[in-house]
Amino acid sequence: MKLADETGKVMKPVPTQRHYGMDWLRIGAFVMLIFYHVGFSFTPWGFQTPSRGVVGWAEIPLLSLSAWRLPLLFAISGYASAALLAKDASTGAFVKSRLLRLGIPLLFGLTVVVPPQPYMGLVNSGYEHGYGYFLLHDAFSFHKVRYESLPAVMHLWFVIYLLVYTLILCGALMVLPASWRTALARWSERILAGPALLPLGIAGVFAIRSLVYGWTDMHSLFVDRAAHLHFGAMFLFGFVLRGSQALRQTIARQWKLALALGLLGYAFVALEAWYYPGNVPTPHAWYQPLSFAKSVQSWGMVIALFGIADRYWNHDARWRATLVEAVFPIYIAHQTVMVLASYWLRDKGLTAFPEFLVLCVSVLAGSWLFYLVGREIGPLRPLIGLKRRKSAHKPACEDRALASSAT
Repeated sequence: MKLADETGKVMKPVPTQRHYGMDWLRIGAFVMLIFYHVGFSFTPWGFQTPSRGVVGWAEIPLLSLSAWRLPLLFAISGYASAALLAKDASTGAFVKSRLLRLGIPLLFGLTVVVPPQPYMGLVNSGYEHGYGYFLLHDAFSFHKVRYESLPAVMHLWFVIYLLVYTLILCGALMVLPASWRTALARWSERILAGPALLPLGIAGVFAIRSLVYGWTDMHSLFVDRAAHLHFGAMFLFGFVLRGSQALRQTIARQWKLALALGLLGYAFVALEAWYYPGNVPTPHAWYQPLSFAKSVQSWGMVIALFGIADRYWNHDARWRATLVEAVFPIYIAHQTVMVLASYWLRDKGLTAFPEFLVLCVSVLAGSWLFYLVGREIGPLRPLIGLKRRKSAHKPACEDRALASSAT
C-alpha cells in the first residue's frame, strides 16, 4: 500500500532490496572527498603535500563540505550495515564478514599503502635515508621521527573507527534481548520521526561539538571523544534509518527545509572565514555562534542529502555497481597517490590552479588504476577490500558492490 505525506505526495515504501540512491550518495561523497583533500593542500590548514603556496580563498569552498562530509559517510555506512546485516544469517556471521572485509584491507593499507605518506613528509623536512631504510628502521618503530609519529595511520583512521563502531553495534545486538532492541528502535523512531528531527539533531551536534573538544578531530582512537560521539551517533542514525519508514517519511517532508538551514549555516561559516581567514584568530565572541552555524550546516546537509537521494537518485544505471565496488579501493589509495603526485609536481613551475587540476586528474586516475589492477588479480582482491571471485564464469559485479557498500 502506498502512503502519502502531509503534502499529498506519494511516499516510497521502506526498501526491502538495495537502495540505489544511497549508492549514488556514497559515490558522490567519496568523489567530493578527493577534491576536498586536494584542495586542502592549498589552504593554510596544513598538510603534508608541498603545493605552490596558500590560496587565500581556497578554504571558503572547502568549508561548504567540512562540517558534514564525514558525518554523512558514517551515516551512509550505518545504513548499509543495516542492509547487510538483514541479509546475513546471524550477527556473528556479519561480524566475521566485516572483520574480513574491513580488517584485511586495513592491515594492508597500514603496512603497504600508507607508509609512503609519512616518508615523503620526512624527506621534505630533511630526512636523509632511503625508503628501504625507512621501512626497516622507522616506519613501524612506534616512536616519533622528527615530527612524524610512527607507524602512521593517516586517512585510514576512518576505517578503524568504522570497524570499531560496527563491532560495538554488533556486540550490543548480540547481548541485548530482542524486546530491548525493539523498544530502543521504537523509542528512537518516536523521537526522530516528527517535528523534532531538525531541532533535536542540530542541538545534539551543537552539544557534542561545544561541550567536548570542538570541531577539531584528533583521528586517534583513544582520545577522539568528540568525534566518537558525533560520528558514532551518525552511524547509529543511518542504521536506524534503514529500518524506519516513519523516519524516511519525515526526511521526505523536511529535506527542503534542512537544505535551506544547511546553506544558511554555511553562509555564516563562510562569513567568518572571509573576515578571519586562515590562521587569523577568531574573536571569542564568535566561538559559540560559529559552532552553532556548523551544527546547523552539518545536520541540515546530511538530512537534505538523504532526502535528495531518496527522492531523485533511487534508480539503477550501468556504471553504478562498478563505481560502488571501486569506492573503497579508491579511498584506500587516494591520499598516497595525492602525496606522491604532489612531490612530483612541486618543481614543475605550475601555478596553483593548474596544479590543482593536475592533482585532481592524477589522484582520480591513479586511484582508479589501483582499483582496476587489484580487482583483476585474485590474491589482491581481499587486500583492497573486494570479495573473492566465486566463479570465473559468473559475473559478480552486483554481489561485490553490495558486499562492499558498508565501507
